[in-house]
Amino acid sequence: MLNAVIFDMDGVIVDSEPLHHKAYKKMFVDFEIEVSDALFETFTGEATLAICQKICENFKLDVPPEKLVQRKREYFNRLFDEDKELELIEGVSDLIEEYHNAGLTLVLASSASMQNIDRIFKRFDLDHYFIAKLSGADLKASKPHPEIFIKATQASGFAKEHCFVIEDSTNGIKAAKAAGLFCVGFDSPNSKNQEYSQADLRINSYKEIEYLKIKTFF
Repeated sequence: MLNAVIFDMDGVIVDSEPLHHKAYKKMFVDFEIEVSDALFETFTGEATLAICQKICENFKLDVPPEKLVQRKREYFNRLFDEDKELELIEGVSDLIEEYHNAGLTLVLASSASMQNIDRIFKRFDLDHYFIAKLSGADLKASKPHPEIFIKATQASGFAKEHCFVIEDSTNGIKAAKAAGLFCVGFDSPNSKNQEYSQADLRINSYKEIEYLKIKTFF
């Protein structure tokens, strides 16, 4: 029986990946590094600190990764306030409302900082649908480690057999499967070159996982 759904945020609920990409690129310029698109794509789904730690190691930067995190977040905050075209992913608002009305418990498990999570949820009035929000930035390990999904499952109050995850990244899907969860891989327009082979179900539209369709898997 299906009781709970665990959502990722960036690329799943909100189309914020382009803003993050712009913020990272501005930060890369500040620290005089050239990060290829191929390398950048491998970071999708990871927390900002984990990404900046890898960048510091890869480019042998003599600065703490926390400094890169701070600079990137400053740029993102500025872009968030200035970009009026930031919108929810097509169809996700209806899906969230349908799941909520069907009595499913909804939990957010995102690598984004809690500050960004709260800003997105406030902007799009999402808080009343979700019983819990988890930020990977507050945890010891980042996706593809399963910690965030283990904790999200616990927060739902249901066994993992009665939950599923919606993810759009290779790292997120790996994390969900490592936590023993059924995973829907959303092939998001802004999640480039991600690997969906480990997902239990790959979709291009949220109409494919409307409540009456997805519950047949449980």
